Amino acid sequence: MPIPLLSKLINNPVFENGAFWLVIWLCNNIGVTLLNKSAFQSVDFKYPFFLSSLHMVFNTLGSQLYHFFTNSLNKKQLSHPLPIYLFSIVFSLNIAIGNVSLRHVSVNFNQVMRSLVPALTLAIGIFQKKPISATKIKTVLPIVFGVALSCYGDMSYTALGFFFTCACVVLAALKVVASGELLTGNLKLHPVDLLSKMAPLAFVQCFFLSYVTGEIASISDRWDEISPSAAPHVWSVLLMSGAASFSLNICSLIANKMTSPLTLCIAANVKQVLMIIFSTVLFNVVISPMNGMGILVVLCGSAKYSYVCLVEKEEQKKVEMATSDRGDGGAGKSLL
Repeated sequence: MPIPLLSKLINNPVFENGAFWLVIWLCNNIGVTLLNKSAFQSVDFKYPFFLSSLHMVFNTLGSQLYHFFTNSLNKKQLSHPLPIYLFSIVFSLNIAIGNVSLRHVSVNFNQVMRSLVPALTLAIGIFQKKPISATKIKTVLPIVFGVALSCYGDMSYTALGFFFTCACVVLAALKVVASGELLTGNLKLHPVDLLSKMAPLAFVQCFFLSYVTGEIASISDRWDEISPSAAPHVWSVLLMSGAASFSLNICSLIANKMTSPLTLCIAANVKQVLMIIFSTVLFNVVISPMNGMGILVVLCGSAKYSYVCLVEKEEQKKVEMATSDRGDGGAGKSLL
């Protein structure tokens, strides 16, 4: 049985605002990043694939609990589940290749390359023959340049690292575009429905990668040291990270549905800049004048992009209303 108060809360008009979900997604993203860094460094749990599989367990359970408590999820039975299988592979590989990339290149180089995701997302949109204005293209370019400036530092990398990082950027863009198509395309899946279908498959894939890379064997060897009874602080961080990952994925999918894949990529770039600011405050990292200029460019560019999207959306609504009036033979005007 659904909980009336929870259902009423979820159906609140505030939750129909795309900007609201972008802000929540941004906060979740930063929180998950800090928790994961704590798991990998502070509590010495350096098993990213196993942590990703744990995240998928939380996402599977969370999506089922969401349906149980709200009874507002209309699950679709797919005649062709291939798109979900393909999306789960992209989702899993995005995590796996991203971690491999960080093993071969510096964090700064990885972030600079990831700043190309919006441009690549836009390029995919052009390839799909989606209408993209020249103004929007011009607005994206300064953001990419600004993130590059804000992350510029030790640009050390190897040829193998460069390959994996490029693959990581492509997978990140494909993930955003694919989720957007599944949510707003022909299938029009509910975000939680998509997560409930994708998460179990992604769990199997991430757990397999954890096994193949030797993480499971290493965890088994260290079990006396890192078991819940021996190290409760480790598992408290892991459990919080798992719960936050479910919240992050829900916010990401809903924000993607209510805005656009490119908007979500721009928000991801803003998150990178905010992470630099948090690192400066928390870890006393010095920001050079060039980095500070990059942060300013990204924030101004993102504000400009949001304004351009708002203007274009309003113009599109006017065109649709005018087309509807002409189709109704002026009937629409007589009702006013």
